[in-house]
Amino acid sequence: MKKSPLQRWETRWGLFFIAPWLIGFLLFNIAPMIASLGFTTMHFDLANPDQQSFVGADNWVRALTNDPLVWTGIGKTLLFTLFTLPVGFGFALVAALLLNSRLLLGTKLFRTLFYLPTMIPLVAGVIIWAGILNEYSGWYNQIIQAVSGYKAVGAGGLRWLASPGLVYFSYTLIGLWSVGNTMLIFLAGLQGVPTELYEAAEVDGASWWARLWKITVPMLTPVLFYNVVIGIIGLMQYFLVPFVLNGGSGFPEGWTNFIMIYFYKQTFDYNNMGYGSVVAWIIFFLGLVFTALLFGTSRRWVFYAGDKE
Repeated sequence: MKKSPLQRWETRWGLFFIAPWLIGFLLFNIAPMIASLGFTTMHFDLANPDQQSFVGADNWVRALTNDPLVWTGIGKTLLFTLFTLPVGFGFALVAALLLNSRLLLGTKLFRTLFYLPTMIPLVAGVIIWAGILNEYSGWYNQIIQAVSGYKAVGAGGLRWLASPGLVYFSYTLIGLWSVGNTMLIFLAGLQGVPTELYEAAEVDGASWWARLWKITVPMLTPVLFYNVVIGIIGLMQYFLVPFVLNGGSGFPEGWTNFIMIYFYKQTFDYNNMGYGSVVAWIIFFLGLVFTALLFGTSRRWVFYAGDKE
């Protein structure tokens, strides 16, 4: 169907206004992705850019079949994701429920306090938490020892960042520092639930727990779906906390050798841009697969108010 002059005029102005974003997207997203895909077929040494050679699919074969560290990194990343994602979302949802309560006094103050840490650079937050979790001088160990009498302080105590059994819990605890964004999204979803649904449930005598599971949770599933997708994509690129704390060494005992750490080592420590690009594309495909699975299953568990049975 032929467009009217007004529609053509609106289309031209629309393209004009989004042109800066389109140009930036092409230059800083699409072009680097195409370049990195080309690098996967090459041996490209960053320290010696003149010494590069075409290796075809050798980098891919090495990564997928001959390099166990790739699969180790993927395994550690997935294990940490399974541990930290439910904890982080559970904490954010509980905080949002409390902040959305009509019985809470000083709601605006508490919302600000919960969101404020996200305004502080994560590197600073990691350094602060490294001090809090220190086995010798950390607040946590001193409080635990003072309250329970358990010898938590010292080398024989609770080594939050140095014990394989505690390191994922510690990293999850550090991640709660920046849970404000997720909490705010959950809070927005809660405020979008029609109040008449709660009023009707109260008239029918439904308990708070029944209202939570029968009304709140189903109405929050679109928000939960969004947060899960963003959370998984972010955790596939989990890098900053282990890098700041131990320089990406995998300490303790290789439990923090996440796949993004391995990508960094290959690209910048070993200067192998070609093989590092392969690892980067593996990370991309991992995020793509999980996102596709979530979208494929969303019809079974994501409820939209306009849906019809």
